[in-house]
Amino acid sequence: MAQDPDREEEPQSQDVLLTSHALDMVTLWSSGTVTAEMEADMIRGVLESNGIPVMVVGASQYPNLGFEVKVPRGKVKEAEELIEQAQAAGPDAAIEAEAESEK
Repeated sequence: MAQDPDREEEPQSQDVLLTSHALDMVTLWSSGTVTAEMEADMIRGVLESNGIPVMVVGASQYPNLGFEVKVPRGKVKEAEELIEQAQAAGPDAAIEAEAESEK
């Protein structure tokens, strides 16, 4: 407590709340390719399954305009690391994970 100077502060196990500009949605990924919608959905799935809020911008009716994946500014670094890990693991890891979830 604040009144007990001999007691050390205990580390908080709760997530740090993002405030202000850390909540601004910024573009993490964008593409105008034929497979952009599918790639955006895969990125969204990886990030959402790890607790990162995601917004996919684009319309299936106008795929030539492209798609974007946006995340809160305060989560960009974490999101980039998760995407790198997923790419490094490759499609075999996705197949394994899906098989495990079906058990």
